[in-house]
Amino acid sequence: MEFLTDYAGFLLKLISVAVVIGFLLAIVASGKRKAQPGSLSVSKLNEGYDAMKAELDRQLLDKKTLKNIAKEKKKQTKLDKKAQKNAPKDSVVEESAKKRVYVLDFDGDIKASAVDTMREEITAVLSVATPQDEVVVRLESGGGVVHGYGLAASQLQRIREAHIPLTICVDKVAASGGYMMACVADKIIAAPFAILGSIGVVAQVPNVHRLLGKSLIDVELHTAGRYKRTLTMLGENTDEGREKFKQDLEDTHGLFKRFVSSQRPQLDIEEIATGETWYGSEALGNKLVDVVMTSDAYLVSHYEKADVVQVVYKQPKGMAERLGLSFFAVLEQKAVSWLGKLAQSRGY
Repeated sequence: MEFLTDYAGFLLKLISVAVVIGFLLAIVASGKRKAQPGSLSVSKLNEGYDAMKAELDRQLLDKKTLKNIAKEKKKQTKLDKKAQKNAPKDSVVEESAKKRVYVLDFDGDIKASAVDTMREEITAVLSVATPQDEVVVRLESGGGVVHGYGLAASQLQRIREAHIPLTICVDKVAASGGYMMACVADKIIAAPFAILGSIGVVAQVPNVHRLLGKSLIDVELHTAGRYKRTLTMLGENTDEGREKFKQDLEDTHGLFKRFVSSQRPQLDIEEIATGETWYGSEALGNKLVDVVMTSDAYLVSHYEKADVVQVVYKQPKGMAERLGLSFFAVLEQKAVSWLGKLAQSRGY
């Protein structure tokens, strides 16, 4: 046991030195390395659906029924090819241009960080999509900072400006900044218990001025400009500063309401812009959404007549990040191996 303990200590020191050297090399390499483009992953969701259906048929149906199904499919394929061959040239071209439904996912945090990947996905889709296609965004977000979600909504507007139908599907929540994004869509679909709304603005600032005063700590804040800083965490806040801060919130709320109204004029904005939220089935009544349905049901309804394609953009990882992940993987492997040997030596 004493030998194992000494060996473990030596191993940890060795790993620590290796980590420091690795990160130093990563910093140097990242300074010299040119920015690498990310990668785009495209997968056809129809194929996964068809594969699952075929597997269930194989497990549940007898051989005779499966054989008949295969014959019917083969017969239908021949009829479709024959009909396409005999059809006028113009209609053949129209038939070959099958509708595509592009599926994007947005899982929002308070900073709307997912906009970094969504903007690339939208750029890629717009390079090939046509007005007969459709873009479906599966959106999940409880909102966050105004500028982050404002940019996300503007990215979705690019799809509308290209005259490509945009559908937003909400299975769980699209509130505040999340609804700011959703309202851009031509059609909003929500699950029955999805949460929508919260068209309001909130901000809070903790203040420890009195606590610092008891500790005889002074904080000096110098600004140029009357309202450069309205409220502060450390200094003494004034009534004038509070009023200006509240006015800024009201101005932001007004901007929010005007944007939602411009995208969904059918809403009674003063009635619903109270900061309240509604479940999907209730949101249909006040016109926050257009259809109550899950995203799965909506996509499945397109599998027969359209190519449903999921598009995912992956950001490139920096050298330091890759080394960090590699280090923790190696550390985990070594720790598990060492604990296994220790347990074996003690008879566990």
